[in-house]
Amino acid sequence: MKFLVISDIHGSDKYLKKAFEAYKYFKADKLIVLGDFLYHGPRNPIPDGYNPANVANMFNNFENEIIAVRGNCDAEVDQMLINVQIMKTYKIININGLKTCLSHGHIINRENMCEEKIDMLINGHTHLPVLEKVNNIIYFNPGSITLPKQNNPNSFGFIDEKSICIYDFDYKIIKQLII
Repeated sequence: MKFLVISDIHGSDKYLKKAFEAYKYFKADKLIVLGDFLYHGPRNPIPDGYNPANVANMFNNFENEIIAVRGNCDAEVDQMLINVQIMKTYKIININGLKTCLSHGHIINRENMCEEKIDMLINGHTHLPVLEKVNNIIYFNPGSITLPKQNNPNSFGFIDEKSICIYDFDYKIIKQLII
């Protein structure tokens, strides 16, 4: 299967539109959303294209294709607008034979792993792209589609049967790991 992975949308319909364009371009089967759906948070500037109500509607149009977890900026009121279940702190799923923990990253992360033995941890939260394999565990953070940090580009992840990649919105590979 093919998975597009995004995190830290923070209410920007401008960047979510780009993510959905990438979803279609790569012919992904599922969209993994690692939280921070609607609210920009008190530490972040209001992002370009800030329109949380439209972002909720956009997610609802793809609700059957989304696997999601809750971010630190997500609240019960957000769940009232979004049809997809977004309030789980983490989920364990199978991605092409890899037992994978999905988390936003503010609770379950590299320093505070889930209790189950996993092959891959995918989290967001830091707004920094990371892709590496250490001690047989893949650590993957797609960065932020909306508010990247430390001079990184807006980015997203893509997983297929052969590799994991982090791309910018010009579809240039930032990082790649062959699996």
